[in-house]
Amino acid sequence: MFNLPETHFSFGGDEYIYAEISRDMRIESNFKALAVTDELRNREIPGIIEIVPSNSSYLVRYNPDIISARDLQDYLKDIDLTKSDLTKLHFSVRIVEIPAWYDDPVSEEYSYRFRHRHPAPDLSDFEFVMKVNGFTDKEAFIQSHSETPYLITMVGFLPGTAWQFPLGLQPNEIIQSPKYNSPRTETPERGMGLGGAFNVIYPVSGPGSYQLIGRSAVSVVDPTNKLEDLKEASFLARPGDIWKYRPINETEYEKIRNEVITGKYRFKMKDIELSPLEYAEKGKQYIQELMEDY
Repeated sequence: MFNLPETHFSFGGDEYIYAEISRDMRIESNFKALAVTDELRNREIPGIIEIVPSNSSYLVRYNPDIISARDLQDYLKDIDLTKSDLTKLHFSVRIVEIPAWYDDPVSEEYSYRFRHRHPAPDLSDFEFVMKVNGFTDKEAFIQSHSETPYLITMVGFLPGTAWQFPLGLQPNEIIQSPKYNSPRTETPERGMGLGGAFNVIYPVSGPGSYQLIGRSAVSVVDPTNKLEDLKEASFLARPGDIWKYRPINETEYEKIRNEVITGKYRFKMKDIELSPLEYAEKGKQYIQELMEDY
C-alpha cells in the first residue's frame, strides 16, 4: 500500500479552509493536491466558490451562508482519505513542448540592468546558475536542463504563471538556484526563470526574482485567442501537465515568434495517462518511458 502524506486542515477567517499536505515540496504531495481538487470540482458541492491547488497544499473558498465550515471540512476529509492511496490515482495530462532560446541577449540585458539586486553582480543570471550548479560548459548545462521533464505543480502569481518541478531526479541531480536578493521591478515577457528547484515562464512583463536563463519562443497566455491551442482557456498551463524544453537558436526563435504573432503556431502536445504509482515505483525510468517518441 502506497499511502500519501496526511493532510492538516486549518480555517482562514470565515470563508477559507487551507489544507496542508506537507511543508516541503514533494511530488507525491502535489499528486494528492491535484487528485483532491479535481474530485472537489467533479462533485460540485453547493457553497464552494473557488478551489486552488498549490505545490503541496490546496485552498478552498466557500460561502458560509450555504455550507458550514465544519460540514465542508468533513467533505474534504472524506475526499482526502480516498485520494491517499497511490494505487488508486491516475491523471489524464499532456506533455507540452516549449521551444527555448537559452542565454538570449534580452535575458542577459535584464541580468545586468538589475545587477545591484543580484547575489553575484559580476555574473549574468545564466552564468550564475551554471556556476552554483557546477557547470563550466554552456552546452552541457543546456542539455541537462532541457532533457528534464517538468511537472506543472501550481498556477498563479501573475495570470498564467506555471510553477514547474523536475521529474525523475534525485535531489543531488536537480538544477536549482538562489533567487535575487530583492526582486527585479521588471522581467521580460516569456522570460524563463529558475528559483530554488522551480522553473517558471513569466507570461507578461512584470516583477520577478527568479534567475533568467533564457526565453520561451511561445506565449503561455493568449488573451487575443489567436492561437488555436489556447482558444479554450487563453492559458497554456494546466496543473498536472508536463512541460519539456527544446533548445533552439536565434533563427528558429524568430521563425516561431512570427508564427505565434500571426496565429499560425501549433503547440507540440501529447495526451498521456500519468500514474503516480508507477512514478513512485520506477522514478526516472517511468518518466523516460512516458517521453519515448516525443
